[in-house]
Amino acid sequence: MALNLTEVRKRPAIMLAAPASGQGKTTVTAALARYHVRAGRKVRVFKCGPDFLDPMVLERASGGPVYQLDLWMVGEELCGNLLWAAAGEADLILVEGVMGLFDGQPSAADLARLFQLPVLGVIDARAMAQTFGAIALGLAVYQPDLSVIGFLANRVASDAHAATLAKSLPPGLKWQGRLLRDQAVELPSRHLGLVQAQELADLDARLDKAADAISGQPVTKLLPIETNFCRPRLPVVRGLLKDLTVAVARDAAFSFIYQANLDLLDLMGAKVVYFSPIKGERLPAAESVYLPGGYPELFLPELAENLTLKEDLKKHAQSGRPILAECGGFLYLLDELRVNGRSWPMAGLLPGRGILTEGLKGLGLTRADLPEGSFRGHAFHHSRIETNLSPFAKGVRADGREGENIYRLGRLTASYVHLYWPSNPTATVALLRP
Repeated sequence: MALNLTEVRKRPAIMLAAPASGQGKTTVTAALARYHVRAGRKVRVFKCGPDFLDPMVLERASGGPVYQLDLWMVGEELCGNLLWAAAGEADLILVEGVMGLFDGQPSAADLARLFQLPVLGVIDARAMAQTFGAIALGLAVYQPDLSVIGFLANRVASDAHAATLAKSLPPGLKWQGRLLRDQAVELPSRHLGLVQAQELADLDARLDKAADAISGQPVTKLLPIETNFCRPRLPVVRGLLKDLTVAVARDAAFSFIYQANLDLLDLMGAKVVYFSPIKGERLPAAESVYLPGGYPELFLPELAENLTLKEDLKKHAQSGRPILAECGGFLYLLDELRVNGRSWPMAGLLPGRGILTEGLKGLGLTRADLPEGSFRGHAFHHSRIETNLSPFAKGVRADGREGENIYRLGRLTASYVHLYWPSNPTATVALLRP
């Protein structure tokens, strides 16, 4: 789709990409962001793909909001608008890729190509020597219309190891440095990905140490030729939710929230009030309630004991006012959540129980066709549900396969799908307005 261009801004920008997941892209991106912030530059960071956890770390590293860029879920025009807006305030734009550089349809490479982002390759080199050069060469030439500006080795054993890796690069491929293997720099993970930034008491110390470790490497001197970012024309949605209050659960149990969703509420004039289910807080006065995903399974005693909130949610639902629950929020609205053989009572607005599983039970970009309109979003969960409630609708994955079940009772809508509201602002209005 051709973008409708009205204005151009120029800024240095880099996409950090890798041959696979687990290479340490987030650590390197965060290290580079923190380095430049400490040097007095304003850095804006983006995450390619629908992930929630990496952006939390990147926000702390850069000091600014981190938005998702995905050509299928977010769309070309909205991605372009986010980059264009960042180019109006930042000295440097960093985009962390997703999975391997060429993985998925669309891929990180597709995003880099569309917006002419130069690519910095990040390769986990802890178990290799000269093969580093072969992998780098493959990334550089597999799609020759990409601009690859060099390679950085991660989890390197020593400076001698780094020298071997640098020497392995074929002529024409630039060595951009290394990040040594260090547990004090690595970011810990759990079943859904990185541990949340708010749970890491030493996160800033880790980020500063990572910035120190990357200091002096060629990559820190890399300010590529400025990239053109163009402003597309977008639909006018301002004021569509004026005078509406939306109560949003937000704490360590419910934290998987697209910043773009909150920005859309603000743009449409809604008032957003936050509450914390795990801190025993009650439901604020609001016309609509949003229960996002997160880690309810880590806070089962707190959620089970907040009886007043459960009662408030039941009264809200019984009054016919909207509730939207996604993934972790969906699990919370069931009768119970079972973890490691023990069941904990949840809110009881939906019949059935959730069961945490060891393996991944759902993953993929998903379209949700609702009466209000069609949304795009993403699902990623390590749990399943048992319920006698019939699905109201079924999601459709980006590749056309059947996706997640979507349930509805009155004005309560619940599923594993994280909806990206800017994909359909008018449908968002219909979903949230009583």
